[in-house]
Amino acid sequence: MPSAKRTITIKRPAADVFAYVANGLNGPTWRPGVLDIALVSGDGVGAIYSQGVRGPMGRRIAADYEVTAFEPNRRLEFKAIAGPVRPTGGYLLEETADGTAVTFWLDEPLAGWKRFVFGRPVQQTMNAEMAALDRLKAVLER
Repeated sequence: MPSAKRTITIKRPAADVFAYVANGLNGPTWRPGVLDIALVSGDGVGAIYSQGVRGPMGRRIAADYEVTAFEPNRRLEFKAIAGPVRPTGGYLLEETADGTAVTFWLDEPLAGWKRFVFGRPVQQTMNAEMAALDRLKAVLER
């Protein structure tokens, strides 16, 4: 089962970090795999974003998602609702003496043939998403 989890500290208040991450339209500024994104509907829990991500050979793959948990300045969770795989994930924020600790996780319970076909590429994509936290930190600490 592909999964990934990483924690990073950003020298900004949790309110600033949450506001930036919760606005999916900011994704392309720090997530290099995002080709395009648009808010389809909603705000908070139930918000739906249409998102295209870079797939094999640079092809666009639909990776639309829905926000499933929304606790301002504390927690944001989502599930993919389009694409060949449908991971879930989220962000947990905790204020510290040095700023905000951001824990980001992704899970995709692949089974059967999908695990064999998609397991390695999905894990590589998840690892790249974890690495993108460094870009988030750079953007927010500017």
